[in-house]
Order: sequence, then structure tokens, then C-alpha cells
Amino acid sequence: MSYYEPYSELSGAAKEFDRVIQSLIEELDAINLYNQRADVTKDESVKALMLHNRNEEIEHAVMLFESLRRVTPEFDAQMKTYVFTSLPITEVEENATGGSGQQGSSSSGSGSLGIGSLKNK
Repeated sequence: MSYYEPYSELSGAAKEFDRVIQSLIEELDAINLYNQRADVTKDESVKALMLHNRNEEIEHAVMLFESLRRVTPEFDAQMKTYVFTSLPITEVEENATGGSGQQGSSSSGSGSLGIGSLKNK
């Protein structure tokens, strides 16, 4: 379900993006639920089943992340920076941002988050 009230006004690309994001949220929720169930069960066969199901949902979530990376340059850039590195994540961020905490930012101290206007995007 989209959080944007006049959903019909969105472009086709924005609707597809929303579908992928919503699906990703659902997969992450399922991963969390299966993980919790595996953690509390005393039955090893149930635990194995819950972990198997969790891992299937992880596969689906990763597929959705990859689909976002392929169509969204910003996801692609961030994933190239942060994914498949063994450095501490905050160190990767410091290296990517020059210690400013804002990748590619030219912060002017204006209070802006550095993400630009989201109007008409």
C-alpha cells in the first residue's frame, strides 16, 4: 500500500518503484518474523524449517535490492560504496565522504540534508 494519497498521479516509473519498495518491506518483515520464530522454538525441526524459510525470504529481498540498483543510479552508487567491503561501515562512510558524513556533499551549513528538492521527481 502506498503512503502517497493521490497514488494515481504518480508516473508509471514511480508506481513500479513503489511496488518494489513495498515488496522489499514485506520480505524484510517476513525475514524478521521467521528469525524470531526460529529463535524461540524448542523444536529443532521447526527451527530448521523457520531458518530455511527465513533464508528464502532473504533471497527474495536481495533480488529486490538488485532490481532497485539496476534502475536507480543512487542505489547503484551507494551499493558500490557500502556493499561487499569488510571495513567498518562508518569507516567506509568516512572514506566516501571525506569525513563529512555526506557523500558527494558540498554542505554550506544551511541546515539542508543535502538531498535536494523532492518536488516534481
